[in-house]
Amino acid sequence: MELDPNNAIVKLCAKGMDIEGSQPEAASRLFLQAWEEAGNEVEKFIAAHYVARHQKTAVEKLKWDVRALALALSIPGDAAKTALPSLYLNIAKCHEELNDRDLARRNYESGLSFIDFLPDDGYGNMIRGGLRNGLERVSTGAEGLR
Repeated sequence: MELDPNNAIVKLCAKGMDIEGSQPEAASRLFLQAWEEAGNEVEKFIAAHYVARHQKTAVEKLKWDVRALALALSIPGDAAKTALPSLYLNIAKCHEELNDRDLARRNYESGLSFIDFLPDDGYGNMIRGGLRNGLERVSTGAEGLR
């Protein structure tokens, strides 16, 4: 998804990303500000994705990741499809952390169904690997519980 570097919401999120390692609370406030100021689905999706990263519990993170996914799915065309594998990965990891292997498995599988939209680079490879490893982990774990 191409983002306009002059967009106010993109600027807030970029500023938050610049400081999130050293000033996580300030970054979190910037991401929430972006969410509050977002005026359309694309801006809301971007902001929700970053707000999710700063949640303290898996339940809260899941809530924001699901919100970001719903917004991404509402964006027409293929523009947001590059983000879908990552969003499904994040949601699956939350379900896994919450010990819901079935929902985790379904979300890992959903993410894998969109991997053709990922770039062929380090980022794309990381997301592909995360989805495949997660699916293997919950599939193996689920069989071990039977």
